[in-house]
Amino acid sequence: MKPLTNSLFLCLALALTNGAPTHPSHAEENDGALPDRCQGIEFDAIALDEKGNALFFKDEYLWNGYHGPAQLSNESFKELDDIHGIGHVDAAFRMHNIDNPDDHDHIYFFLDDKVFSYYNQSLEDGYPKDIQQDFPQVPSHLDAAVECPKGECVTDSVLFFKGHDVHVYDIATKTVKVKTWPNLPVCTSVLRWLEHYYCFHGHNFTRFHPITGEVNGPYPKDARHYFMRCADFGHGGGYQTPKCSDVKIDAITSDDAGKTYFFAGPIYARQDTARDGLHAFPITRGWKEVTNGVDAVFSYTGKLYMIKDDQVYIYKGDAHYSLIEGYPKTLREELGIEGHVDAAFVCPSEHTVHVIQGQNIRNIDLIATPRVVTQDVPLMLSGIDAAMCGSDGIKMYKGSQFYHYENMVTLTSRIAQMPQNITGSMFGCRD
Repeated sequence: MKPLTNSLFLCLALALTNGAPTHPSHAEENDGALPDRCQGIEFDAIALDEKGNALFFKDEYLWNGYHGPAQLSNESFKELDDIHGIGHVDAAFRMHNIDNPDDHDHIYFFLDDKVFSYYNQSLEDGYPKDIQQDFPQVPSHLDAAVECPKGECVTDSVLFFKGHDVHVYDIATKTVKVKTWPNLPVCTSVLRWLEHYYCFHGHNFTRFHPITGEVNGPYPKDARHYFMRCADFGHGGGYQTPKCSDVKIDAITSDDAGKTYFFAGPIYARQDTARDGLHAFPITRGWKEVTNGVDAVFSYTGKLYMIKDDQVYIYKGDAHYSLIEGYPKTLREELGIEGHVDAAFVCPSEHTVHVIQGQNIRNIDLIATPRVVTQDVPLMLSGIDAAMCGSDGIKMYKGSQFYHYENMVTLTSRIAQMPQNITGSMFGCRD
């Protein structure tokens, strides 16, 4: 991969934080008659909806997303007032239960001793219910709640907060274990975002570990810097979304869970689903040993291979990546090749990594020991920056354009493909 010059991710880097979603510093819209979260609000509840939008609740109001004015919550969830007759939400979360599609991604609201279940802003039949009907042993008058999928918690769970006590509800067994986390502030709302957990208290937040409650790093932090657009707050400064014609990536891959990773310079961005958007971080945030960017990245059997210069780093994939003992190793030791690597990819259900070096693509059998090049094929293209293979074929990225091939046969043929422009739907840039 050539050195990065002008890219989407370097622009995003201006707004990078310690894991919270960062936004440009623009004044929050407000007509003066509605509450202004930029004045410093202690939220009653925060949750993502089924489309990935963040909902912030305070009294009878909600904010839909990280910018924009408040609106009455019963305009979106009218039964909260029509049935229950009060103007606030105690707690809310988005259910993670992929084994039960009738429940997965539903939004649960808790008000006093009642629970409401919504999907697409429609109240499910039979609701509201007493909390204990759906969540046995969970107390009423909660402070906060948040989902915690298996891999981040021991099992698919929901964390219910009341004071310093955390009621860990196992979704499958419907049992509760109570923990006390005295070192964590009393949370009035909790948000799970990209596998990280944020306790909101006052107008601040504290990031914590969902199993231990441990807090690492300089917390608390002011939420107005990270979770909303407010004048005189934020790390974004004069950040503007770059044009797609300025985008250039160094590497791209997707893992077994379907998450796509884009790398550029010292930054990577991850997209879990199109619903949840594209989010940027320093590479060292996810892979602390990789301190100087990457040349190529590919995924294979639940592991992420990262190539920089003549070094190969292999990370075991889980909720968080961990470097496998004994790595990094040299390209020769790991893949049986030498020289600069421009890009690399593995196609689904295959055991061959295709390594692009200049105008050649070198196929390496990942099952063989030692690994050796089994085929060396010339390419029509040169100057490739990144490549990825998926169910829709192979994409080769060069600057702000890409080439799409149906399979390896068309990629290595002498038939030239027309380049296509990178679009905003791919990388969040301006078309």
